Amino acid sequence: MCVAPSRLHPRRDEISTFKQYRRKQIAELRPYQPGEALDGVSISAADKAAGSPKEGDMIARNPQNHADQWLVAAQYFRDNFEAIG
Repeated sequence: MCVAPSRLHPRRDEISTFKQYRRKQIAELRPYQPGEALDGVSISAADKAAGSPKEGDMIARNPQNHADQWLVAAQYFRDNFEAIG
């Protein structure tokens, strides 16, 4: 079955706008240790372009699936997270 190329990806005017959401759960993060192996840790292209992984970055994990891990850039972490307990 062949799908028309225009339906594979929505047109820009069909994409919904971003909305703000507040997170409901506690995040699990730990500091990145410079030089550590990051096998299995997702790092966005934007973070790589900004020089990550680097000291101050954090590694986050999904509380329900500890194998699901990603890098959180240091500045984003400072702006959006605070320790509890």
